[in-house]
Amino acid sequence: MGIITLTTDFGLEDAYVAAMKGVILGLAPDAVLVDVSHQVPPQDILHAALLLEGILPHYPPQAIHLVVVDPGVGTERRPIAIRTERGFFVGPDNGVLTPALDLPGEKTVVHLTESRFFRQPVSRTFHGRDLFAPVAAHLARGVPLEAMGPRIADPVRLGLPKPVPAGPGTWLAEVIHVDRFGNCITNLRAEDLDGPPEAWTFEVAGHLLRGLKPTYAAVPEGALLALVGSSGRVEVAQRNGHAARTLGLGRGARLVARRAFGPAGPPDF
Repeated sequence: MGIITLTTDFGLEDAYVAAMKGVILGLAPDAVLVDVSHQVPPQDILHAALLLEGILPHYPPQAIHLVVVDPGVGTERRPIAIRTERGFFVGPDNGVLTPALDLPGEKTVVHLTESRFFRQPVSRTFHGRDLFAPVAAHLARGVPLEAMGPRIADPVRLGLPKPVPAGPGTWLAEVIHVDRFGNCITNLRAEDLDGPPEAWTFEVAGHLLRGLKPTYAAVPEGALLALVGSSGRVEVAQRNGHAARTLGLGRGARLVARRAFGPAGPPDF
């Protein structure tokens, strides 16, 4: 039996997560269940997709990733499963599995239609328990993906915001996530910024942040900074503070990155 990760917006106050786990363990008692998060804000598909993106490099290639953030549960939205070179992915066809679709290499996507792999009767409001959990368990037991439904070629993808070049050495970026420390994670990646770290300035909420710092502790207590975080994305942070509250930032807040001098570095006078 393999690893099954679980990401949902179900919270921990109710029985939903435990019910899903019970279904999985009833079918695959040796499966290793890993809780990624059940605190995704309700119906926040992008938040869940970013969590999935963040964990993918760290799991064995045969892991099964179950993601249930499903505002369209019970409607005509398709339940799907995906096989990639980095594992299997199970969830609603609403864009939450976009990070799996963006992985390099060959991918197979199926529409989950074979009801013999579902828990019966299937509730119209709880596909996490009755459809996605048992499918993940059957995959862990070695059931071929192709047995679970027909292939599809048009899974839904999120339109993940991309940074926009705005002239030489300038990017228009935006905050896509605020973590529990108040760090404002943007869609600008380290590889977008050529030249030395000190060559760049970052304008956000009326503040000018100079240079990419190596660590959160590279500035005085309470100071704002920009750095590349563990996700490889540029973050706006505050040392031992909460940058999002201090600056009034949330998802969609704009950031302008400018290179003050060329890739070769500052002029040598």
